[in-house]
Amino acid sequence: MKNKKITRSITQGVYVLTTNNGGCIVDAVSQVSASEEPLISVAVMKKNYTRELLEKNEKFILSVLAEDADGEIIKTFGLNSMKDIDKFANKELFTGDEIKIVKNSIGYMECEIVDRIDMDTHLLIIGRLKEAEVFEDKKPMSCGYYQEHKDELLKVNTMEGKVAWVCTLCGYVYFGETLPDDYICPRCGAGKEFFEKKEG
Repeated sequence: MKNKKITRSITQGVYVLTTNNGGCIVDAVSQVSASEEPLISVAVMKKNYTRELLEKNEKFILSVLAEDADGEIIKTFGLNSMKDIDKFANKELFTGDEIKIVKNSIGYMECEIVDRIDMDTHLLIIGRLKEAEVFEDKKPMSCGYYQEHKDELLKVNTMEGKVAWVCTLCGYVYFGETLPDDYICPRCGAGKEFFEKKEG
């Protein structure tokens, strides 16, 4: 039997990827060259609206989140679509002109897109590092840390009498008394077995 939870053992960080007019939470980020301007790869789900933006834009920024990152940043960029809300509405959280940078982050990497590769469920973006800065010397948030502390970070609140189902892989929330047997998380593709029930 295939248990996809083993993929959590792959060491990955937690980042806010931003580009013109949008952004999302990503974890599949790697440095794939060691030149003066190294290449950075990042995988973005095809279903994600940010993927559409990355098809049109030529730059992106990765803000590196620390373990003490503001949970609102994770909820805003991880559980919502720019089609539905303005993720940059709280301007106190961001800096930068053309592409926004998370202020409460370890630092950022600004990359110029050099390639886009179709990878089944994801679009793999390859960017060349053009600008970078370190704001604070803190411990980066790992996916393992996020999984251990996601209840605290996301703080999913339900109204009294309401039921929420939370995806244990990405944190997506489905509201409803029952979760359909064939339900697939629209954010990460996880099946019903990866959802936990929370009652208000």
